[in-house]
Amino acid sequence: MRSAWAGCLLAVGGAAQAAGPAELERGRVLFGTVRPACAVCHTLAAAGAEGQVGPVLDDLKPDAARVLRALRAGIGIMPSFADRLSEQDLRALASFVAHSTGGAPLPAER
Repeated sequence: MRSAWAGCLLAVGGAAQAAGPAELERGRVLFGTVRPACAVCHTLAAAGAEGQVGPVLDDLKPDAARVLRALRAGIGIMPSFADRLSEQDLRALASFVAHSTGGAPLPAER
């Protein structure tokens, strides 16, 4: 089910795809269980995480594409998760973070 604002994004900057409840829940679980866990470094209220190393995601409000790039390639001291997670899991995690903080969803897959 698409959120009401997803349709507005079509007119503003291209097609965007809101994540469904199952994908968001998968992302929430991964946030706390992937190794190293995102929750160890990042603060994110929706995940009950109070990390002290990385940026506070609630303040940063990254869009899902930015999170996905960081997950794939790593950034700063954050490692890449491309060898640990499937593309589907990477996208679920990025979608969860963006959705939880009010960031834009991932563009629709082509």
